[in-house]
Amino acid sequence: MFVPHGVIPALLLPFFDDFSIDEASYRTHVRDVAKTPGISAITINAHASEVGSCTFEEQRRILELTMEEVGDRLPVVHGIYADGSFQAQEIAKMATEGGASALLVFPSGITTFGQRPEMAVEHFKRIAEVSALPLILFQYPLATGQGYPMATLLQIIEQVPTLRAIKDWSANPQLHERQIRVLQGLNPAVNVLTTHSAWLLSSLVLGCNGLLSGSGSVIAALQAELFAAVQAGNLPLAQSLSNRISPTAEVFYTDPWVDMHNRMKEALVLLGKLPRAVVRPPLMKISAAEIARIRTALVQAQLLPS
Repeated sequence: MFVPHGVIPALLLPFFDDFSIDEASYRTHVRDVAKTPGISAITINAHASEVGSCTFEEQRRILELTMEEVGDRLPVVHGIYADGSFQAQEIAKMATEGGASALLVFPSGITTFGQRPEMAVEHFKRIAEVSALPLILFQYPLATGQGYPMATLLQIIEQVPTLRAIKDWSANPQLHERQIRVLQGLNPAVNVLTTHSAWLLSSLVLGCNGLLSGSGSVIAALQAELFAAVQAGNLPLAQSLSNRISPTAEVFYTDPWVDMHNRMKEALVLLGKLPRAVVRPPLMKISAAEIARIRTALVQAQLLPS
């Protein structure tokens, strides 16, 4: 049984100009990221792949394509992006039957209006009823209303033993450190996978057992090398790698944050790894000036020649 840990890039989803899925380019993207030394899995049907704009059948097809390319040699984490628990169950069943190795559970949008601990526990119980796969809880910032307070987290972990990791986007360094200390101190440990890509080195040195990030679709190799350097206690190397990553973080993770994966698609076009950077509405193509800044960042990261 796969225990979520290590470096897990979240893949992007290429589209044609008519917004249909470009399956050939997606296959190439899967193979390109999957061959990266040092990664432990890949994630699909999540924020990076614009899952909110994908139908159930499209998600099923994305899983099929992914499994055809790498399913026999690399674990696949499948997103569970649904407001309702019954919808979440249907996606979990499909992902389990399709060969996924773990499920990344997004918070329900309903909780933006407030939540009670029993709501969160019930949501995860429902998913665990239909799938024995390890679950990864996506921890949003508490200020969004969709994050889980520590007491709620611990209730979910106690009552849903297949919860084996969290993808932490708490955006609060103090809370982030506490979650690492508390959750990874449990028996069995619940791994903290950081997604604080804007301050990745700072996050990793706190002791995360992995990272799960959409920017891994562009810089998986740098992330894997950075994680290995931190694990080995090689701070000078980690700082050097972080200095290369920082220019990309500064252009990907800036206001408006909704465009982060839009920008990553543009980066892959600049790198010659995608033919086009089409996004589905309501996302819109970014400006030529912003694309130029991304090009500069890729040069500074030593990913493009000057």
